[in-house]
This record gives sequence, C-alpha cells and structure tokens, in this order.
Amino acid sequence: MSDQEKTYGAEFFRDWLTAVAAAVDREADRLTELDSAIGDADHGANLKRGCAAVTAALEKEPPATPGAVLVAAGRQLISTVGGASGPLYGTLLRRTGKALGDAEQVSRTALAEALAAGVAAVAQLGGAQVGDKTMLDALTPAAEALGTSFAAAREAAEAGALATVPLRARKGRASYLGERSIGHQDPGATSSALLFAALAETAESAEVAG
Repeated sequence: MSDQEKTYGAEFFRDWLTAVAAAVDREADRLTELDSAIGDADHGANLKRGCAAVTAALEKEPPATPGAVLVAAGRQLISTVGGASGPLYGTLLRRTGKALGDAEQVSRTALAEALAAGVAAVAQLGGAQVGDKTMLDALTPAAEALGTSFAAAREAAEAGALATVPLRARKGRASYLGERSIGHQDPGATSSALLFAALAETAESAEVAG
C-alpha cells in the first residue's frame, strides 16, 4: 500500500507536534543565533516556549480529530508566542486544521491540500511571497512537495531554507537591514524546515509501527 492511500488519525498529528517541539528544543539556540543576525534574537526561545505549551495542552485534553489537533495547536501558539512567529505559525496550523474539517482520518494528499490553504493564509497575513526571505521560502515548496511524499516535503523545506542565505530580506524586521540581510539564513524558514522534518520523521515511525 502506498503512503498516498494510507490515512492518519489524531494520534499521528499529536505525535507530529510532539516531534516538532523536540526538534525546536534541540535547535532553539541555533534559531536564536540566526535570529540575532537579522532579527530580535528571540525566535528560538519564543518558539520553544510555544511548542512546549502546545504539547502540554494536547496531553491535557487530546483533540479527537486531526483538524482539531491542529486548530488547538494553532490557537495555543497565538496565545503564548510573542513576536511574529506566534501569529504566523498559529495561522498556519489553524487554517490547515480548518481545511481538514471533521475527518477522523486524513491522507497525505489531503494534508498537502490543507497545508496549501494554511500557507496561503500565512502569505496573506504577512504580505510576503516566495523570495522575500521569510518562512514562506521553506513552507511553500514543502507543501507542494508533500503531494509527492513526506520525504520530498522535508527535502524541499530544507532546500528552501538554505536558499534564503543569498536573498535580501523584503519583509519583517530583517528587511530593515537592507543589503546587510544578505548572507544570513532566515530563522523562520529554518524553523519551518524543522516542522517538515518532524512530519517526515513521524511518518517514518508510523510506517515502522504499522
């Protein structure tokens, strides 16, 4: 059975967000270091706090469907994470969750379609597009590649994050630096790559377990 035919329930999505929290915890210092070069030097700490709050909330009251898991996680991020990352990641997860609706099981392709809606909501909220040196440089190609496979999404996100290094920032605090933003990897794109790496890791674990 191909992974396109497989479906994933609420437990898979809770496992995914737990894996995201673990990855952010591991990489928090690196995210902050990247952010110190072109931002407020708080991306790692803010995201670490928000992801820990998400994990705690999902453990305390586990939502019953994939969509509900993502909506709850997004709401938690918006309420606990300062700066731009809380509203942006919160919007991504909430809009993706709403697009999934009340389905108890979702396929990878359904998740890809829902994530595309989430990414579009992020673009609208931030007024950015691919090439502006933001999280969209990783999110957009990853959501598209998810239609192919979880591994392809991870690779696309990582490539997108690396591709921000030579770009000049056109949105967010980094844009104030002008030419000086060139040569630095965008922290938001980097944390977005962690999101998809955790998704691929969770899918691989589910494959082994199943």
